[in-house]
Parts: sequence; structure tokens; C-alpha cells
Amino acid sequence: MTKRKTVITYGTYDLLHQGHINLLKRAKALGNYLIVGVTNDNFDRERGKLNVTNNVLERVEAIKATGLADKIIIEDYYGQKVDDIQKYNVDVFAIGSDWTGKFDYLKEYCEVVYLPRTEGISSTMLRSTHQGIYHIGIVGCGRIANRFVPEAKYVSGVEITSVFHPIDEEAKQFGLNHGLDGYSDFDTFLSSVDAIYIASPHPTHYNYAKRALKAGKHVLCEIPMVLKKSEAEELFQLAGKKGLVLLEASKTAFFPAFTHLLTIVKSGAIGEIVDVRTSLSKMVEGNLREYDPQQAGGALTEHSALTLMSIFKILGLDYKDIQFYSKMKNKVDIFTKIILNYPHAVSSVTLGIGVKTEGNLVISGTEGYIYVPAPWWLTDYFEIRFENQTNNKKYFFSYDGDGLRYEIQEFISMIANKRQTTYRLLPKEVIAMASVIEKYRNRENFTEI
Repeated sequence: MTKRKTVITYGTYDLLHQGHINLLKRAKALGNYLIVGVTNDNFDRERGKLNVTNNVLERVEAIKATGLADKIIIEDYYGQKVDDIQKYNVDVFAIGSDWTGKFDYLKEYCEVVYLPRTEGISSTMLRSTHQGIYHIGIVGCGRIANRFVPEAKYVSGVEITSVFHPIDEEAKQFGLNHGLDGYSDFDTFLSSVDAIYIASPHPTHYNYAKRALKAGKHVLCEIPMVLKKSEAEELFQLAGKKGLVLLEASKTAFFPAFTHLLTIVKSGAIGEIVDVRTSLSKMVEGNLREYDPQQAGGALTEHSALTLMSIFKILGLDYKDIQFYSKMKNKVDIFTKIILNYPHAVSSVTLGIGVKTEGNLVISGTEGYIYVPAPWWLTDYFEIRFENQTNNKKYFFSYDGDGLRYEIQEFISMIANKRQTTYRLLPKEVIAMASVIEKYRNRENFTEI
């Protein structure tokens, strides 16, 4: 019987091309069992760019279709190569010659081979021909819009070209600050872009998104996308009919760390989930939108989207009942607690704009729990804790900039690949969040404290 000789190689494999296939064939020829590590969507941290066109699931499927890989794994963290080499008893580590010398440290564990690459073809070159530059316009000139412009520069295929604000002076000033064209006429603004990012006050989201979709423009909309369930349903139906991307900018949903956290939860590592507790508070002062009832201000409308997203991702959408408890000030909730009861679990959300809370996320299971410290919504670190503390594990991930680049990258990837949904945030989850907000605004199951 022939002894297995295991070869392992890693890559992003974005826009899989003949160069990738040639490299895989060369790697396979070095042994008789090939493991291919496909780097997760946070692959390009060192260059500070998010250049991936195909998401990790699409790239895994592309590798699988070649028939060259005997096993496919996901590379999630720095240092994983050493772990994988030992875990799979690897004999040969193979990588492209453009990395010559960079992985010599692995010679302590196995043979290291640098393979010649196919000249004249690369993913970078294909990106330049596979897709053009998508021109994005910003709706609104507020705080988050000012952060969006610099964050977009870290994502390939994106150019922020214009801004809209109903007050002409505001649009022109924002445009001057960021080198953009400023518009106060929405239709003229739409004609200048391929897609829009909505960062205007909450009550305006629905109208702007609907007009943009009708005009054939893709839409990335800040949280909460809308304030009513029917509005969310209508917008997703319209996007579907038009073949357009509609995505809520719930940035935490697109973080590498949060994606990995969900994978661990779904794997059953901490057993059956019985309780999820999450909180988010940001103390705000002054005459701001958050305190204006006419702009749907308040702790719940401001912060519930991220917290509800985490609960729905973990426990699903089929909760039995919901209760709201709020402390009000000038017709705005400065503190709200939400209790959602499920058939076999319970969850709670604590929110504040005038009351401070911890801001962590705790997921309790029958075998252990996951702890994400404050601010959990900027997830870059979490722990799994067990009764036997020697089994505890800590996970560290990169978190770059203001985090908006992750949602922008997913948005552009969806457009480029004509993919209208993403597993990271499904339309039904956005609709469920809008439904909770609507229930609260209608004062269903509401208690003032």
C-alpha cells in the first residue's frame, strides 16, 4: 500500500484562473494527498486592502470544482499554518514563488517548496477587467458619512463620487471637504452614480431607498434600514424584481471575528444555547438627532439593529413573545430593555443613550459560554469559557479602521457577482428587526419604568 504523502497549500483563489489551477496541479504532483487552505475574507489585512471579489464560500466551491483538492480547509488566523501542518501530518508545504523565503520558518515542521507561478495572469489583473469601478454616492452629511468616505478607499472597485443633501450649502460643503460633487436634487444625484449609501436620518431611509431602487441603483443603507416591517418587505421585493442589491449596513455582521463566533456557536461547541444577553449604550449630550422624536430618536431605534442582529443570528427568528421596558425623557427612550422568549431559550437586549451599561455579549450554553467584552459590536476578541478552565480558548482577530470597509466590501462583492443575498445578513433578518422596531413604536407590550 502506497504511503500517503500529504501536501498543503494556501491561497485566496479570488476569481479562480488558470494560474491558480496550474499551481494546484504542481502542488498535487509533490505528493498523493492535497489539502488546500482557502483564506477567509479578511485575507488582505497586511496591505490594508479588501480586494476580494468572491466571498469565501464561492472560492471554496471554485476550488472544489477543480477536482484537485482532496481536502479543503478555511484559514482563519495568523499562525494557523503551523497548527494545520501538525494537525494533518503534512509532509510538504507548497506556495507560489512570489513568497520565496517568507515561509522558511516552516522547514522546522515539514519540507517547504516554492512553486513557479504562471506568468501574465493574476487575480489583480483580472479584477481590473472583470469589473469596472462602481461609483457610489452618499445620502446625508452626518457623522457616519464622514467616516464612510475614507473607509471606502480600502476597498477595490469603489469610488465615492458624490453626495446628496436637501440643503444645497450642506451638500456643497461636504463635497468640498471630501473632493466630491455635491447635489441638492436627488434625481440628478442618482443619475451620477451606480449605487448609493444612505446615511440620512432614520425616517428618510425608506423613501430614498425606494426611489433609488426604482431608478436601478444598488442600495447600502445605514441601520436601522427602515422602521416598519411592511417597508422592509416592500424594498426587498422591489430589489428582487429589479435584480439589485439591497443591504443593511449592520457592520458587525460582516466582521471576521463575528462570523467566526457564529461558526463556533452553530458547531455546538458550548452545547445548546439557552440564553443570549447583549447590550449597547453610548452616552450622548446636546441637541442631537438621538434625542429628537421627529427623527425617530431614542435608544431603541438608534442601537437595537446591531443587538437584535446578534440574537437573531444565534437563536433565529421564531421567538414566542417580546416585552419592552423603557425609561423616557422628553418623549424619547434614554434606556430600553427588550426580553425575547424562545421555545427553548431566552434573550435580552439592554440599550441606552442616557443610561450607561456594560456593552458586552454573553452567549450561555449547556456546556459552556462565550464572552465578548465591551464594546462587543466592534468584535475583534472573544473567549469560550468552560467549567474546566483548562479548556478555555481565546480568539483574536484584526479589526481595521472604523469597520465600515467590511460592509462596503460585501456590498461590492454582491454587486460584482450578481448576488442579491448574503448569509452574513439575510433579508428575513432585516425584516424581523424592522418588525421589532415597529412593535416598539406602536407601544406593543410596552412598560414605562
